[in-house]
Amino acid sequence: MTARDSLRAHLLKHRLAGPDVPTPRQNNLRHYRLFAQGDPKALMGLEPEPRRDPDAVLRLMAERVGVHPDPRYTEGPDTIDPDLTIAALDRLALLLRRTAARRGSVLAGTGHPTKLAGFHGALARALEAAGCPVHTPARGVRFREPTPDGDRPRYLDVVDRVLVVRALDGPDRPDRPGRPGRPAVGELAHTHSPLPVRLALTALADAGHRPPDLVLGDHGWLCGAGRLGIPAGGVADCNDVAPFAAEADGLVAVVVPLEDGSDPSCYRALSDYVLQRADLAPYNS
Repeated sequence: MTARDSLRAHLLKHRLAGPDVPTPRQNNLRHYRLFAQGDPKALMGLEPEPRRDPDAVLRLMAERVGVHPDPRYTEGPDTIDPDLTIAALDRLALLLRRTAARRGSVLAGTGHPTKLAGFHGALARALEAAGCPVHTPARGVRFREPTPDGDRPRYLDVVDRVLVVRALDGPDRPDRPGRPGRPAVGELAHTHSPLPVRLALTALADAGHRPPDLVLGDHGWLCGAGRLGIPAGGVADCNDVAPFAAEADGLVAVVVPLEDGSDPSCYRALSDYVLQRADLAPYNS
């Protein structure tokens, strides 16, 4: 069995791609409508002009993700084409290989810290081992993020060379006291916001660094970097239109269609595959 065949079987077994991924059709269509309506959470920092209507969004996602193309199909399981996933992982590997060849600087961040920090971290550490500076700026910087329940205080932290967002209040308020110069430790927070990457890039500039040569991430990390003209690559689920729209519009280099809410261990095979294809030995901590 080839590496590609083995990966395809892994994607199907863990429902990371295939005909019955965990995100149902009705959820996908709701998010497609929100993107078409310009909902800020769905846009993830983009301001696309002209806007795509819901039918155009569905066509985009059918082409780039492999979801069911018929608008009359409104309920039930939906699809991520595993061959599109693998092809995008190959493109991501090429992006990493080119970055490593020129010893480019890297910034990694995720809006899915409990699921995807390990995937992004494996790529970032391998690039660092190949001589690429990996930046982790703005640790401890606080900001407020709009949520359906109102603005919530957040701050940036670093997990495994990857920037993440932590909560400062509510049921996920900090549960460990801080140390001098360090904030209390709150629960990891899921976010679609582009604000974290903007804060990180501002901190880099304030420290006298030029923008990174590559941003690795998802959600607002991809879209926020891409809108600023910074090369970016990462993953997005079948209900996340914005990264795929940014890729189609030439703002983001590579987006891998992938179920993004599975057990973190499921993504190890994917990072290993990318690093092998990039001629970067998988980094084992």
